Amino acid sequence: MRARRVQPARYGLFILAAIWILVVLPLSAMAAPYAAYVIDARTGEVLHSRNADTRLHPASLTKMMTLYIAFDAIKRGEISLDTQVKISSHAASEPPSKLGMRPGQTIALRYLIRGAAVKSANDAATAIGEAISGSEAKFARRMNRTAKALGMTNTTFKNAHGLTEAGHMSTARDMTTMGRHLLYDFPEYYNLFSRITADAGVRKVSHTNRRFLTSYKGADGIKTGYTRAAGFNLTASAERGNERVIVTVFGGTSTTARNAKVAELMDLGFRRAPSKAPLLKPAKPLYADIEDTPVANNSASTPGGAGKTIRLVGAVTTSKRPHLRPTTDDAVVIATAEAPVATSPLLAEDITAAIEQAVAAAPVKDVQPASLAAVSPRPAARPAGLIASITPTQVQKAPPQQQEVVTRVSTSGGRHWGVNVGRFPSRYAAETVLVKTALSEISTLDGTLRKVVQRPQGYDANFLGMTRETADLACRRLAARNVSCFMIGPS
Repeated sequence: MRARRVQPARYGLFILAAIWILVVLPLSAMAAPYAAYVIDARTGEVLHSRNADTRLHPASLTKMMTLYIAFDAIKRGEISLDTQVKISSHAASEPPSKLGMRPGQTIALRYLIRGAAVKSANDAATAIGEAISGSEAKFARRMNRTAKALGMTNTTFKNAHGLTEAGHMSTARDMTTMGRHLLYDFPEYYNLFSRITADAGVRKVSHTNRRFLTSYKGADGIKTGYTRAAGFNLTASAERGNERVIVTVFGGTSTTARNAKVAELMDLGFRRAPSKAPLLKPAKPLYADIEDTPVANNSASTPGGAGKTIRLVGAVTTSKRPHLRPTTDDAVVIATAEAPVATSPLLAEDITAAIEQAVAAAPVKDVQPASLAAVSPRPAARPAGLIASITPTQVQKAPPQQQEVVTRVSTSGGRHWGVNVGRFPSRYAAETVLVKTALSEISTLDGTLRKVVQRPQGYDANFLGMTRETADLACRRLAARNVSCFMIGPS
Protein backbone atom coordinates (compact mmCIF):
# COMPACT_ATOMS: atom_id res chain seq x y z
CA MET A 1 0.00 0.00 0.00
CA ARG A 2 1.49 3.33 -1.04
CA ALA A 3 1.99 5.98 1.73
CA ARG A 4 0.18 9.26 1.29
CA ARG A 5 2.47 12.13 0.43
CA VAL A 6 2.12 15.28 2.53
CA GLN A 7 1.72 18.39 0.44
CA PRO A 8 4.58 20.93 0.76
CA ALA A 9 2.13 23.65 1.82
CA ARG A 10 1.18 21.60 4.84
CA TYR A 11 4.81 21.40 5.91
CA GLY A 12 4.83 25.20 6.16
CA LEU A 13 1.72 25.18 8.30
CA PHE A 14 3.21 22.61 10.66
CA ILE A 15 6.40 24.64 11.00
CA LEU A 16 4.52 27.90 11.77
CA ALA A 17 2.37 26.10 14.31
CA ALA A 18 5.44 24.65 16.01
CA ILE A 19 7.13 28.06 16.18
CA TRP A 20 4.00 29.63 17.64
CA ILE A 21 3.71 26.91 20.29
CA LEU A 22 7.39 26.84 21.20
CA VAL A 23 8.27 30.54 20.99
CA VAL A 24 5.34 32.91 20.87
CA LEU A 25 3.27 31.38 23.64
CA PRO A 26 6.19 31.21 26.16
CA LEU A 27 7.24 34.77 25.35
CA SER A 28 3.71 36.11 25.82
CA ALA A 29 3.38 34.18 29.06
CA MET A 30 6.69 35.65 30.29
CA ALA A 31 5.86 39.26 29.32
CA ALA A 32 6.85 41.72 32.04
CA PRO A 33 3.94 43.11 34.09
CA TYR A 34 2.64 46.52 33.05
CA ALA A 35 2.46 49.55 35.35
CA ALA A 36 1.99 53.26 34.74
CA TYR A 37 1.92 56.45 36.78
CA VAL A 38 1.31 60.07 35.69
CA ILE A 39 1.64 63.21 37.84
CA ASP A 40 1.53 66.97 37.51
CA ALA A 41 5.19 67.76 38.22
CA ARG A 42 4.37 71.20 39.67
CA THR A 43 2.16 69.92 42.49
CA GLY A 44 2.72 66.17 42.58
CA GLU A 45 -0.99 65.57 41.88
CA VAL A 46 -1.73 62.10 40.50
CA LEU A 47 -3.34 62.25 37.05
CA HIS A 48 -3.34 58.53 36.21
CA SER A 49 -2.33 55.33 38.00
CA ARG A 50 -2.28 51.65 37.12
CA ASN A 51 -0.43 49.02 39.18
CA ALA A 52 1.60 51.97 40.47
CA ASP A 53 2.58 50.24 43.74
CA THR A 54 3.39 46.83 42.27
CA ARG A 55 7.05 45.98 42.97
CA LEU A 56 8.74 45.33 39.61
CA HIS A 57 12.23 45.29 38.13
CA PRO A 58 13.28 48.91 37.45
CA ALA A 59 16.20 48.07 35.11
CA SER A 60 18.30 51.16 34.28
CA LEU A 61 15.80 53.52 35.88
CA THR A 62 18.00 52.64 38.86
CA LYS A 63 20.65 54.99 37.49
CA MET A 64 18.44 57.97 38.39
CA MET A 65 19.23 57.23 42.05
CA THR A 66 22.93 56.65 41.27
CA LEU A 67 23.13 60.06 39.60
CA TYR A 68 21.07 61.76 42.33
CA ILE A 69 23.56 60.59 44.96
CA ALA A 70 26.47 61.68 42.75
CA PHE A 71 25.01 65.18 42.45
CA ASP A 72 24.40 65.29 46.20
CA ALA A 73 27.94 64.10 46.98
CA ILE A 74 29.36 66.85 44.76
CA LYS A 75 27.22 69.44 46.53
CA ARG A 76 28.39 68.23 49.96
CA GLY A 77 32.06 68.32 48.95
CA GLU A 78 32.63 64.56 49.17
CA ILE A 79 33.83 64.45 45.58
CA SER A 80 34.12 66.81 42.62
CA LEU A 81 33.40 66.66 38.91
CA ASP A 82 37.15 66.71 38.25
CA THR A 83 37.98 63.83 40.59
CA GLN A 84 40.00 61.23 38.68
CA VAL A 85 38.31 57.87 39.33
CA LYS A 86 40.27 54.65 38.99
CA ILE A 87 38.23 51.95 37.22
CA SER A 88 38.13 48.66 39.13
CA SER A 89 38.07 45.25 37.51
CA HIS A 90 34.53 44.82 38.86
CA ALA A 91 33.31 47.98 37.12
CA ALA A 92 35.14 47.15 33.88
CA SER A 93 33.55 43.67 33.77
CA GLU A 94 29.95 44.90 33.84
CA PRO A 95 27.90 43.73 30.82
CA PRO A 96 26.63 46.17 28.16
CA SER A 97 25.46 48.81 27.81
CA LYS A 98 28.92 50.18 28.76
CA LEU A 99 31.66 52.64 27.86
CA GLY A 100 34.23 49.83 27.60
CA MET A 101 36.78 51.14 30.08
CA ARG A 102 39.81 49.06 31.13
CA PRO A 103 40.73 48.03 34.71
CA GLY A 104 43.15 50.56 36.19
CA GLN A 105 42.14 53.30 33.78
CA THR A 106 41.44 56.72 35.31
CA ILE A 107 38.71 59.04 34.13
CA ALA A 108 37.10 62.22 35.47
CA LEU A 109 33.84 61.82 37.34
CA ARG A 110 32.07 64.22 34.94
CA TYR A 111 32.55 61.72 32.09
CA LEU A 112 31.18 58.85 34.18
CA ILE A 113 28.09 60.92 34.94
CA ARG A 114 27.55 61.63 31.25
CA GLY A 115 28.04 57.97 30.40
CA ALA A 116 25.49 56.85 32.98
CA ALA A 117 22.91 59.56 32.16
CA VAL A 118 23.12 59.54 28.36
CA LYS A 119 24.48 56.13 27.34
CA SER A 120 23.09 54.30 30.41
CA ALA A 121 26.51 52.70 30.79
CA ASN A 122 26.64 50.02 33.48
CA ASP A 123 30.41 50.25 34.00
CA ALA A 124 30.10 54.02 34.52
CA ALA A 125 27.34 53.59 37.12
CA THR A 126 29.35 51.01 39.07
CA ALA A 127 32.45 53.22 38.99
CA ILE A 128 30.45 56.17 40.34
CA GLY A 129 29.21 54.08 43.26
CA GLU A 130 32.68 52.78 44.09
CA ALA A 131 34.20 56.27 43.87
CA ILE A 132 31.69 57.70 46.36
CA SER A 133 31.29 54.82 48.84
CA GLY A 134 34.30 52.57 48.27
CA SER A 135 32.30 49.56 47.07
CA GLU A 136 29.07 48.88 45.24
CA ALA A 137 27.61 47.14 48.30
CA LYS A 138 28.17 50.21 50.49
CA PHE A 139 26.79 52.43 47.75
CA ALA A 140 23.64 50.28 47.53
CA ARG A 141 23.08 50.81 51.25
CA ARG A 142 23.37 54.56 50.72
CA MET A 143 20.92 54.27 47.81
CA ASN A 144 18.39 52.61 50.10
CA ARG A 145 18.85 55.22 52.84
CA THR A 146 18.34 57.97 50.27
CA ALA A 147 15.26 56.22 48.84
CA LYS A 148 13.75 56.07 52.30
CA ALA A 149 14.49 59.77 52.88
CA LEU A 150 12.78 60.60 49.55
CA GLY A 151 9.65 58.62 50.47
CA MET A 152 10.28 55.75 48.03
CA THR A 153 8.75 53.22 50.42
CA ASN A 154 8.50 50.23 48.05
CA THR A 155 12.01 50.37 46.58
CA THR A 156 15.03 48.22 47.39
CA PHE A 157 18.34 48.64 45.55
CA LYS A 158 21.03 45.99 45.27
CA ASN A 159 23.34 47.61 42.72
CA ALA A 160 24.11 50.92 41.04
CA HIS A 161 23.17 50.02 37.45
CA GLY A 162 19.83 48.16 37.59
CA LEU A 163 20.73 44.82 36.03
CA THR A 164 18.37 42.11 37.27
CA GLU A 165 19.22 40.91 40.78
CA ALA A 166 17.09 39.17 43.40
CA GLY A 167 15.39 41.77 45.61
CA HIS A 168 16.30 44.73 43.38
CA MET A 169 12.78 46.11 42.97
CA SER A 170 10.85 49.36 42.68
CA THR A 171 7.48 50.73 41.59
CA ALA A 172 6.14 53.15 39.00
CA ARG A 173 5.14 55.54 41.80
CA ASP A 174 8.59 55.49 43.41
CA MET A 175 10.44 56.02 40.13
CA THR A 176 8.17 58.97 39.31
CA THR A 177 9.05 60.41 42.73
CA MET A 178 12.73 59.87 41.91
CA GLY A 179 12.40 61.70 38.59
CA ARG A 180 10.62 64.64 40.23
CA HIS A 181 13.38 65.02 42.81
CA LEU A 182 16.04 64.97 40.11
CA LEU A 183 14.19 67.74 38.31
CA TYR A 184 13.72 70.07 41.29
CA ASP A 185 16.58 69.17 43.66
CA PHE A 186 19.35 69.45 41.04
CA PRO A 187 18.08 71.63 38.17
CA GLU A 188 21.67 72.54 37.30
CA TYR A 189 22.30 68.96 36.15
CA TYR A 190 18.90 68.19 34.62
CA ASN A 191 19.99 69.19 31.11
CA LEU A 192 22.09 65.99 31.01
CA PHE A 193 18.93 63.96 30.50
CA SER A 194 17.97 65.78 27.29
CA ARG A 195 21.34 65.70 25.51
CA ILE A 196 21.05 63.71 22.29
CA THR A 197 24.84 63.17 22.27
CA ALA A 198 27.58 63.78 24.83
CA ASP A 199 31.34 63.46 25.23
CA ALA A 200 31.93 60.64 27.74
CA GLY A 201 35.70 60.99 27.78
CA VAL A 202 36.56 57.71 26.10
CA ARG A 203 34.14 58.30 23.24
CA LYS A 204 31.08 60.20 22.09
CA VAL A 205 27.79 58.58 23.12
CA SER A 206 24.15 58.89 21.98
CA HIS A 207 21.09 59.12 24.22
CA THR A 208 19.12 55.90 24.71
CA ASN A 209 15.90 57.96 24.70
CA ARG A 210 16.65 60.08 21.63
CA ARG A 211 13.63 58.75 19.69
CA PHE A 212 11.15 60.01 22.26
CA LEU A 213 13.07 63.24 22.91
CA THR A 214 13.03 64.16 19.23
CA SER A 215 9.45 63.03 18.49
CA TYR A 216 7.40 64.32 21.44
CA LYS A 217 6.89 68.07 21.78
CA GLY A 218 8.29 69.44 25.03
CA ALA A 219 10.08 66.23 26.10
CA ASP A 220 13.33 66.89 28.00
CA GLY A 221 14.17 63.65 29.85
CA ILE A 222 14.56 61.51 31.83
CA LYS A 223 15.72 57.84 31.79
CA THR A 224 15.12 54.59 29.93
CA GLY A 225 15.59 51.03 31.15
CA TYR A 226 15.46 47.53 29.70
CA THR A 227 16.10 44.00 30.88
CA ARG A 228 14.34 40.79 29.94
CA ALA A 229 12.71 40.62 33.38
CA ALA A 230 11.68 44.29 33.40
CA GLY A 231 10.63 44.87 29.83
CA PHE A 232 10.98 48.30 28.29
CA ASN A 233 10.74 50.96 31.02
CA LEU A 234 10.79 54.75 30.81
CA THR A 235 10.43 57.69 33.17
CA ALA A 236 9.84 60.77 31.01
CA SER A 237 9.10 64.44 31.57
CA ALA A 238 7.76 67.09 29.23
CA GLU A 239 6.93 70.78 29.57
CA ARG A 240 4.44 72.80 27.58
CA GLY A 241 3.91 76.41 28.58
CA ASN A 242 3.38 76.51 32.34
CA GLU A 243 2.52 72.83 32.56
CA ARG A 244 4.89 69.93 33.22
CA VAL A 245 3.99 66.25 33.36
CA ILE A 246 6.06 63.25 34.48
CA VAL A 247 5.16 59.74 33.28
CA THR A 248 6.57 56.35 34.25
CA VAL A 249 5.83 53.13 32.34
CA PHE A 250 7.00 49.65 33.33
CA GLY A 251 6.78 46.56 31.16
CA GLY A 252 6.66 47.88 27.61
CA THR A 253 6.89 45.19 24.93
CA SER A 254 9.29 47.15 22.70
CA THR A 255 10.90 50.57 22.40
CA THR A 256 8.29 51.67 19.85
CA ALA A 257 5.34 50.35 21.89
CA ARG A 258 6.70 51.89 25.08
CA ASN A 259 7.27 55.31 23.51
CA ALA A 260 3.78 55.27 22.02
CA LYS A 261 2.28 54.44 25.41
CA VAL A 262 4.27 57.17 27.15
CA ALA A 263 3.16 59.71 24.51
CA GLU A 264 -0.46 58.64 25.03
CA LEU A 265 -0.14 59.07 28.81
CA MET A 266 1.64 62.42 28.35
CA ASP A 267 -1.28 63.68 26.27
CA LEU A 268 -3.67 62.47 28.96
CA GLY A 269 -1.64 64.26 31.62
CA PHE A 270 -1.61 67.57 29.76
CA ARG A 271 -5.37 67.33 29.24
CA ARG A 272 -6.00 66.73 32.93
CA ALA A 273 -3.41 69.10 34.39
CA PRO A 274 -4.70 72.59 35.17
CA SER A 275 -3.29 75.41 33.07
CA LYS A 276 -2.33 77.30 36.22
CA ALA A 277 -1.07 75.61 39.36
CA PRO A 278 1.29 76.63 42.16
CA LEU A 279 4.81 75.26 42.06
CA LEU A 280 5.14 73.07 45.15
CA LYS A 281 8.61 71.63 44.98
CA PRO A 282 9.18 68.36 46.85
CA ALA A 283 10.89 68.67 50.20
CA LYS A 284 14.57 67.82 50.08
CA PRO A 285 15.50 64.72 52.07
CA LEU A 286 16.72 64.97 55.65
CA TYR A 287 19.49 62.42 55.90
CA ALA A 288 19.96 60.46 59.11
CA ASP A 289 23.37 58.91 59.83
CA ILE A 290 24.73 58.81 56.28
CA GLU A 291 28.23 57.46 56.68
CA ASP A 292 30.35 56.23 53.80
CA THR A 293 34.10 55.80 53.85
CA PRO A 294 35.60 55.31 50.38
CA VAL A 295 38.65 53.11 49.90
CA ALA A 296 41.76 55.27 50.31
CA ASN A 297 43.31 54.48 46.93
CA ASN A 298 40.10 54.17 44.94
CA SER A 299 40.76 57.33 42.94
CA ALA A 300 43.90 58.78 41.48
CA SER A 301 43.20 62.16 43.05
CA THR A 302 40.32 63.41 45.07
CA PRO A 303 40.02 67.20 44.97
CA GLY A 304 37.04 68.44 46.85
CA GLY A 305 37.34 66.04 49.75
CA ALA A 306 36.70 62.58 48.32
CA GLY A 307 38.07 59.90 50.57
CA LYS A 308 36.97 61.38 53.86
CA THR A 309 34.23 60.26 56.19
CA ILE A 310 31.04 62.32 56.00
CA ARG A 311 28.67 62.17 58.97
CA LEU A 312 25.46 64.15 58.84
CA VAL A 313 23.84 63.69 62.23
CA GLY A 314 22.25 67.03 62.97
CA ALA A 315 23.86 70.11 64.45
CA VAL A 316 27.03 70.32 66.51
CA THR A 317 26.23 69.36 70.10
CA THR A 318 29.63 69.70 71.77
CA SER A 319 32.46 72.19 71.53
CA LYS A 320 36.06 71.20 72.14
CA ARG A 321 37.63 73.36 74.84
CA PRO A 322 41.15 73.25 76.30
CA HIS A 323 41.58 71.58 79.67
CA LEU A 324 41.97 73.82 82.71
CA ARG A 325 45.53 74.50 83.83
CA PRO A 326 46.46 72.30 86.81
CA THR A 327 46.28 74.15 90.14
CA THR A 328 47.39 73.47 93.70
CA ASP A 329 45.53 73.78 96.96
CA ASP A 330 48.08 76.23 98.44
CA ALA A 331 46.77 79.70 99.20
CA VAL A 332 48.19 82.52 97.10
CA VAL A 333 48.80 85.93 98.72
CA ILE A 334 49.30 88.87 96.39
CA ALA A 335 52.27 91.12 97.25
CA THR A 336 51.56 94.85 97.78
CA ALA A 337 53.62 97.97 98.44
CA GLU A 338 52.86 97.79 102.17
CA ALA A 339 53.67 94.06 102.34
CA PRO A 340 56.14 93.32 99.55
CA VAL A 341 56.28 89.62 100.31
CA ALA A 342 54.46 87.16 98.08
CA THR A 343 53.58 83.74 99.42
CA SER A 344 52.61 82.27 96.04
CA PRO A 345 54.29 78.89 95.54
CA LEU A 346 54.82 79.84 91.88
CA LEU A 347 57.89 82.06 91.32
CA ALA A 348 57.68 83.57 94.80
CA GLU A 349 61.24 84.92 94.79
CA ASP A 350 60.84 86.56 91.38
CA ILE A 351 57.59 88.27 92.34
CA THR A 352 59.05 89.56 95.65
CA ALA A 353 62.20 90.89 93.95
CA ALA A 354 60.17 92.70 91.30
CA ILE A 355 57.98 94.39 93.92
CA GLU A 356 61.00 95.53 95.94
CA GLN A 357 62.68 97.02 92.86
CA ALA A 358 59.52 98.88 91.90
CA VAL A 359 59.14 100.36 95.40
CA ALA A 360 62.79 101.45 95.52
CA ALA A 361 62.69 103.09 92.09
CA ALA A 362 59.44 105.03 92.61
CA PRO A 363 58.32 105.27 96.23
CA VAL A 364 54.60 105.66 96.61
CA LYS A 365 53.42 109.04 97.95
CA ASP A 366 50.10 109.58 99.63
CA VAL A 367 47.87 111.92 97.66
CA GLN A 368 45.18 113.76 99.60
CA PRO A 369 41.76 114.46 98.06
CA ALA A 370 42.28 118.20 98.68
CA SER A 371 45.35 118.29 96.46
CA LEU A 372 43.38 116.67 93.67
CA ALA A 373 40.85 119.49 93.83
CA ALA A 374 43.63 122.08 93.86
CA VAL A 375 45.20 120.88 90.65
CA SER A 376 41.90 120.23 88.88
CA PRO A 377 41.94 122.31 85.64
CA ARG A 378 39.05 124.74 85.20
CA PRO A 379 38.27 126.96 82.21
CA ALA A 380 38.86 130.69 82.62
CA ALA A 381 35.76 132.82 83.18
CA ARG A 382 34.35 134.63 80.13
CA PRO A 383 35.07 138.39 80.16
CA ALA A 384 32.09 140.30 81.53
CA GLY A 385 31.88 142.90 78.75
CA LEU A 386 32.31 140.50 75.85
CA ILE A 387 28.65 140.22 74.82
CA ALA A 388 27.80 143.85 75.56
CA SER A 389 30.66 145.17 73.45
CA ILE A 390 29.43 143.46 70.26
CA THR A 391 26.89 145.55 68.39
CA PRO A 392 24.19 144.17 66.05
CA THR A 393 26.00 145.77 63.08
CA GLN A 394 29.17 143.89 63.94
CA VAL A 395 27.21 140.67 64.17
CA GLN A 396 25.76 141.22 60.68
CA LYS A 397 29.15 142.09 59.15
CA ALA A 398 30.91 139.15 60.72
CA PRO A 399 32.16 136.85 57.95
CA PRO A 400 30.32 133.56 57.80
CA GLN A 401 32.38 130.75 59.23
CA GLN A 402 32.74 127.60 57.14
CA GLN A 403 31.14 124.59 58.74
CA GLU A 404 33.52 121.94 59.94
CA VAL A 405 32.62 118.37 59.05
CA VAL A 406 33.56 115.90 61.73
CA THR A 407 33.83 112.27 60.67
CA ARG A 408 33.98 109.35 63.03
CA VAL A 409 36.47 106.62 62.35
CA SER A 410 34.76 103.23 61.96
CA THR A 411 35.69 100.75 64.68
CA SER A 412 34.59 97.82 62.52
CA GLY A 413 37.46 98.15 60.07
CA GLY A 414 35.06 98.26 57.12
CA ARG A 415 33.63 94.86 57.99
CA HIS A 416 30.20 95.54 56.53
CA TRP A 417 30.27 92.74 53.97
CA GLY A 418 29.21 89.13 54.09
CA VAL A 419 28.52 86.05 51.99
CA ASN A 420 25.42 83.92 51.43
CA VAL A 421 25.87 80.16 51.03
CA GLY A 422 22.31 79.19 50.17
CA ARG A 423 18.61 79.27 51.00
CA PHE A 424 17.09 76.30 52.82
CA PRO A 425 13.61 75.07 53.76
CA SER A 426 14.24 75.14 57.53
CA ARG A 427 16.31 77.07 60.06
CA TYR A 428 17.90 73.81 61.19
CA ALA A 429 19.12 73.01 57.67
CA ALA A 430 20.57 76.52 57.25
CA GLU A 431 22.38 76.38 60.63
CA THR A 432 23.79 72.95 59.79
CA VAL A 433 25.23 74.20 56.50
CA LEU A 434 26.71 77.27 58.23
CA VAL A 435 28.53 75.11 60.78
CA LYS A 436 29.82 72.71 58.14
CA THR A 437 30.94 75.53 55.82
CA ALA A 438 32.70 77.37 58.67
CA LEU A 439 34.65 74.23 59.55
CA SER A 440 35.63 73.54 55.93
CA GLU A 441 36.74 77.14 55.18
CA ILE A 442 38.03 78.25 58.57
CA SER A 443 40.91 80.30 57.11
CA THR A 444 38.59 82.97 55.67
CA LEU A 445 35.43 82.54 57.77
CA ASP A 446 37.07 82.48 61.21
CA GLY A 447 35.70 85.27 63.35
CA THR A 448 32.66 85.94 61.17
CA LEU A 449 29.10 86.04 62.43
CA ARG A 450 26.90 83.13 61.37
CA LYS A 451 23.36 84.38 60.88
CA VAL A 452 20.17 82.74 59.56
CA VAL A 453 17.70 85.20 58.01
CA GLN A 454 14.12 84.11 57.47
CA ARG A 455 12.64 85.00 54.08
CA PRO A 456 9.23 84.23 52.56
CA GLN A 457 10.93 81.66 50.31
CA GLY A 458 13.04 80.02 53.05
CA TYR A 459 15.97 80.60 55.38
CA ASP A 460 19.16 82.34 54.13
CA ALA A 461 22.47 81.11 55.55
CA ASN A 462 24.83 84.11 55.86
CA PHE A 463 28.32 84.88 57.17
CA LEU A 464 28.56 88.56 58.21
CA GLY A 465 31.20 90.96 59.52
CA MET A 466 33.71 90.70 56.69
CA THR A 467 35.67 93.14 54.57
CA ARG A 468 34.96 93.29 50.85
CA GLU A 469 38.29 91.61 50.08
CA THR A 470 37.70 88.80 52.60
CA ALA A 471 34.14 88.20 51.35
CA ASP A 472 35.37 88.01 47.76
CA LEU A 473 38.15 85.61 48.72
CA ALA A 474 35.75 83.43 50.73
CA CYS A 475 33.30 83.19 47.83
CA ARG A 476 36.04 82.28 45.37
CA ARG A 477 37.38 79.57 47.70
CA LEU A 478 33.89 78.18 48.34
CA ALA A 479 33.11 78.19 44.62
CA ALA A 480 36.25 76.11 44.09
CA ARG A 481 34.69 73.57 46.46
CA ASN A 482 31.45 73.61 44.42
CA VAL A 483 29.62 75.49 47.18
CA SER A 484 27.18 78.11 45.95
CA CYS A 485 28.08 81.54 47.29
CA PHE A 486 27.48 85.23 46.59
CA MET A 487 28.61 88.40 48.33
CA ILE A 488 26.33 90.56 50.48
CA GLY A 489 27.17 94.28 50.43
CA PRO A 490 26.58 96.82 53.20
CA SER A 491 22.91 97.83 53.46
